[in-house]
Amino acid sequence: MGTFDSLRHFKLLTWLREERQSRKLILFIVFVALLLDNMLLTVVVPIIPSYLYAIDESTAPVAKNSTPSLEGPPGAFHSIVSLYDNTVSVTSSNVTTRPTALDLPPLTTTAPPDNATDCPKAGKLLNENVKVGLLFASKATVQLITNPFIGPLTNRIGYQLPIFIGFCIMFLSTIMFAFSSSYTLLFLARSLQGVGSSCSSVAGMGMLASVYTDDEERGHAISIALGGLAMGVLVGPPFGSVMYEFVGKTAPFLILAFLAMFDGALQLIVLQPTKVEPESQKGTPLLTLMKDPYILIAAGAICFGNMAIAMMEPTLPLWMMETMCARKWQLGVAFLPASISYLIGTNIFGT
Repeated sequence: MGTFDSLRHFKLLTWLREERQSRKLILFIVFVALLLDNMLLTVVVPIIPSYLYAIDESTAPVAKNSTPSLEGPPGAFHSIVSLYDNTVSVTSSNVTTRPTALDLPPLTTTAPPDNATDCPKAGKLLNENVKVGLLFASKATVQLITNPFIGPLTNRIGYQLPIFIGFCIMFLSTIMFAFSSSYTLLFLARSLQGVGSSCSSVAGMGMLASVYTDDEERGHAISIALGGLAMGVLVGPPFGSVMYEFVGKTAPFLILAFLAMFDGALQLIVLQPTKVEPESQKGTPLLTLMKDPYILIAAGAICFGNMAIAMMEPTLPLWMMETMCARKWQLGVAFLPASISYLIGTNIFGT
C-alpha cells in the first residue's frame, strides 16, 4: 500500500512538471492566490471589532480595581447634615438597619436576551470606531504605496519570484492574525498583508496577461481569476464569523494558513520562483500610464465602486453590536448579499 501511494505521488509530481507551462495551471495558481488574499481581507471584518471590544472590556476591570476605595474602615462614624430640618445625625458603618416592607421598591423582572453578556453598553463602542477603521485602512494604504514599485520589479525579475514572495508574506500575516492578542500586532499583521497582496495581485494579473496574448482569451482568464477574488469576498465574512463564534479566533486563520501552504507548494513545483526571468518587453513608465484617460477612468470606477463596501466593513459590525446586540456569526452573514452580487457581476461582465 505504501508503494502504491508513493508511486501515485510520483506520478502527480511528474504531471505537474510536465504541465508547468500549462496556461490553465497558471490560471489556477493565480485563482487560488487571489482567493486566499481576499479571504484573509474579509475574514477579519466580523472578528476584529468584536475581538478588540473584548480586549478592552477585559482590561477595564483591572483599571477599575486599581482605583482607591472611598469607603471608610469598619466602625467609622459619618455625620449626615440634613438641610431640611437643620439636624445632624451620626451613623456608623457597622450598624445595619432592616428596611420595612413599606420601604422596599416594587420588583420588576425583565428577561434579558440570550447573548446579554455579549451586548456592549451604550457608548462603549465609540472608542472602537477609529481603532477599527485605522486597522482596516492600513492594508489598503500599504498596498497603494507598494503597487507602483511591484510593477517595474516584475518587469526586471519576472512574475514568479514576486508572487512567491507575496505568498510568504501572506502566510506570515495569517499566522500573526491567528496568535496576536494586542492591537499593535494586529495592525502590523494587516499592514504586512498589504505588501503580500500587492505582490500577489500585481504579479498574478501580469502573469495572466503575458500568458494569454489573445484579447478574448485574456478577458475570459482575468474574469476567472477575479472570480477567485469574488469567491474570497463571498466566503470570508461568514466563514470568519461562524468559526469565531463556535471555534475561536485562531481557527479560521490556521485554516487559511494551511490553504496558503498548498498554494505555496504548487508555486514551488510549477513556477519555480528561484529562477529570475526578466520580461523581454520594456514596461511603460508610471507617469505615462497616469496620463492615459482610460486608465484614470478605470481606476476611478474601481475606487468609487469599492468605497461603499469599505465604509461598511468597520462600521456595520459595530452598529449591529450596539443597536441589535447581534451575535458573532451574524456580523459576517450580514455581508452575504453584497458578496453574492459581486460574484454574479464578476462572472456576467467578464464573459
